[in-house]
Amino acid sequence: MIAQINEFFSQFDFDVRKLKDARFMDQKVTPDVLCIMADCILNYTADRDIEFTKDDIWNDSYFNTNVKAIFNKPDAKNETTRQEYDKFTSQPLRTLAYSGVLSMRKSGNKNLYRINNKTILEFIAMKERNSYLFLYHYLLKVLSDSGQLRFFENYKNKCQNGTITNEDFSKLKERFQRFIIGNTAINGKVEVNRIFPKILNVYACENNIQGTIKGRISANQFYYTDLMYNRPNWRDVSKNKNVSRNEAVEEHETLMMEQSEAYSDYQVQKAMNMIRKMYKESEVKDQWANGEATQIHHIFPKSGFPQLAHYLENLIKLTPTQHYTKAHPSNRTDAINRDYQLVCLLAKSDSIENSLRKGEFIYRKESFVYVINTGLSETLEIDLDFRDIKRELSRIYNTA
Repeated sequence: MIAQINEFFSQFDFDVRKLKDARFMDQKVTPDVLCIMADCILNYTADRDIEFTKDDIWNDSYFNTNVKAIFNKPDAKNETTRQEYDKFTSQPLRTLAYSGVLSMRKSGNKNLYRINNKTILEFIAMKERNSYLFLYHYLLKVLSDSGQLRFFENYKNKCQNGTITNEDFSKLKERFQRFIIGNTAINGKVEVNRIFPKILNVYACENNIQGTIKGRISANQFYYTDLMYNRPNWRDVSKNKNVSRNEAVEEHETLMMEQSEAYSDYQVQKAMNMIRKMYKESEVKDQWANGEATQIHHIFPKSGFPQLAHYLENLIKLTPTQHYTKAHPSNRTDAINRDYQLVCLLAKSDSIENSLRKGEFIYRKESFVYVINTGLSETLEIDLDFRDIKRELSRIYNTA
């Protein structure tokens, strides 16, 4: 999907010097905010090719319900909160428009938006990790087109070889200030200093180098979790600085699921809705597959494995008979038929393999292995191919 995104970007010239627009990135444009805004746009438009404003999104009940709960913000429909939400809605929309994912036109004093690339918007809306990847490659293109990437690369090289100094950081920051003030309508450093960290820290996270915190260079490399607008509470959690980026993503998602019921419910419902849209028929092709597939089943139950509840790789579409007769014996939703759990895992493996073979971005094999390892307390290697994964699953269930 990253190749598809970069191919899409190649159609555009994002040079700030030509476009004179500093709003390619802004203070509220974080992976989690961009992700939920993309989801809200898709929910509001509902497959209609229509124009919309930031107020349309803001006034939509889907936005109000989820943003209010997840980000602990006041009611979006209260007029006294308009300023609170203005940047939260408008800034991500402007970034999506600058990137070409949305189109934008002026009508009086309003910006009217329309979806220009639904596939990329769906990718962003799917999960925060996708939103982060989109932002990184988008910012690379903006910096490159604007003649600024080489300065960030020089900063990266000094971080990686251990020669970075406070002066090097200050030079990068001051150069960026001069660039924005000299080429856009922004005329003060205060505004630029709100934008700069959002760019540097995404770049730093992807390259495992120091970013910026409170206007200074960070003491350590910048971490995925610290990019988020809605961070988990680390007060009582030992933050492991030696994990891979993928592990950091899993850690962030798990903590957020544990600490916020609203966040958990939103992520699970979003994932279930995606599976519901993806398949018209049951994913398990057996004698009980006849009939309309209306059920989304957690292969490893939400009650026992809440950290897996929002993983698409742990969700499978079934018919009511498959769900309530086979997956849950005698319609006992608190019970799992272990034999049918294996059937579901094997079928899900086929669904994931077929999707990846088509070049779709819905699933990750690494996430499927994570789901299996977590659900079965196993240690399967992520470099196994799907034939080996299915062979290992059969071995595990047949020897248990």
